[in-house]
This record gives sequence, C-alpha cells and structure tokens, in this order.
Amino acid sequence: MISASNISKTYRLGRVDVPVLRGASIEAGEGEWVAVLGASGSGKSTLLHLLGGLDRPDRGSGAIRFGDTELGSLGAAGLDRFRRTQVGFVFQFFHLLPELTVLENVLLGSMVGRGRLGFLRERAQLTKRAEGLIEVVGLSHRRGHRPAELSGGERQRVAIARALMNDPPVILADEPTGNLDQGTGAGVLDALSELRLATPDGSPRTMVMVTHDTRVAERADRVVTIADGVVQAGAGQPASR
Repeated sequence: MISASNISKTYRLGRVDVPVLRGASIEAGEGEWVAVLGASGSGKSTLLHLLGGLDRPDRGSGAIRFGDTELGSLGAAGLDRFRRTQVGFVFQFFHLLPELTVLENVLLGSMVGRGRLGFLRERAQLTKRAEGLIEVVGLSHRRGHRPAELSGGERQRVAIARALMNDPPVILADEPTGNLDQGTGAGVLDALSELRLATPDGSPRTMVMVTHDTRVAERADRVVTIADGVVQAGAGQPASR
C-alpha cells in the first residue's frame, strides 16, 4: 500500500548539514497497522512526514510509493491531491481552530479541495458524515463546544474524526497519545482503532503510527524500530510479539 525504500533526509541548519534519515526503508501493506518505535530524535516523525508527502527526501536517495505511484514523480498539485484524498494525518498537537466548534473543526477536513461552492453543494451529506464520525469518537454531546472547553483526550478525538472526513485509505499518526496520560491515551487509541475499521466495505485502513511508547506500539499488527535515522528491525516482516 505505502512504502519507502532507502530514503535519506538532511536538513540545513545555518552552515551545518544535519542528517536525520540515513537510508531508511519501511513498508505497510493494505489494511496493516505498523508502529514505528523510536526515541526522540531518531527520525521517526521525519519518516512519517515523507510518507505523507509533507516533505521530500534528499534528491536521489530512494523512493516513496503509494500503490503504483511514486510520490517523487508528482508535482505540487499532485502531492496536494494525494494528501487530501489518500492520507489522514493525526498529530501529537491537535491543530484545532479555537474559534470553531467540534462539528466545524471536523467539517474543515472536507472543505480543502472542494472550494466554498463545492462544500455548500454537499454540505448536508458532509455534515451527516461529520456527525457520524463525532458519534464514533464519543463526542456527540460536545459537537457544539469549542476546543478550549474540551479535555486533551477529547481534542485528539476531534482531530482523529477530522482526519477521517475524506475517507482516506491510509492514516499517518505522529505520537497521537504523546500529550495524554495513560488512561486517556488508551481511550484515544480505542477510538482510532475503531475508525480504522469503520470503512464502507469493512476493510481496515492502513495505518503507520510513530511512537516512543512500547505500550502503544504493542497494539499494532507489526512493530519496526528506528534509531539514528535507520530502520533497525522488523521492516517488511511480522515483528516478534
């Protein structure tokens, strides 16, 4: 479904080149939940951003593929379409708009790419979908509340619902429980797991989740580890559980 092969990523900080990824490879099959386990600074978030087309790997360093499409072959418009239709992003920091309600924040995910007129034409249908997602994450009673009125766990549930508004086949989650206590984080993972399975045909979505927490990683179908910008173990094969 989605894979990276021998990719590197170097950032320029002042006059210094800082390598973050050094020939990393990973593959997530259709419907598979893969956890990328690593310490802070290991390169796991950079890897996720490259998989999602938020950034590009170093020139000539390898390839990222989604199905039969190589992301490196896409221009800006193609990458934008890929991010909008094929990938749902869930970040550690919720990135909700404070002036919007829960329902409006979830609907926001459907506005991108449709334009105002397109959204207005489909508003009733999109609102129904948003309300359904809000119900799945257990926040129907909060649909009219704003982010400041929600707990951290509730905000992350809103962010998850928003990420699924366009029904993407792939979820990329970057430390989705990193700002939450253990109990709240477990509830967020339950909601994310349920929405991963909530597809029109019942086939699970592919999910790549990066985390530093072994307890979070253990919920995945497979675990790979990353250290110093290199995937160390488990890539392309079932992890030892």
